Amino acid sequence: METEVKEEDTIPREYKAALQKAASYAENMYMSKAAIYDQLVSEYGEGFPPEAAQYAIDNIEWNWKENALKKAQSYAETMSMSDSSIYEQLVSEHGEKFTPEEAQYAIDNLK
Repeated sequence: METEVKEEDTIPREYKAALQKAASYAENMYMSKAAIYDQLVSEYGEGFPPEAAQYAIDNIEWNWKENALKKAQSYAETMSMSDSSIYEQLVSEHGEKFTPEEAQYAIDNLK
């Protein structure tokens, strides 16, 4: 008699936890992939091992352009920033860390 092992059963608990935390940051805080990864591995953040954080980033299915747009809308509404300033904030390594493509989508779709 053979025992089937489901793929999910072979995934370490900590990897699953990192994925759940990544989904929470994406859904509730509209963070970028890079910002979520940094938050997951940060000693001041979640403290996950890099492998668990990378698993989370590789396995989360999310519309990152929409997150960039939501961040851009927040900057436009609450801080009255110009489009160029919002774009720079979205792509900055000290800011939101979205890709240029994601940031441009956000600027193009700001209302």
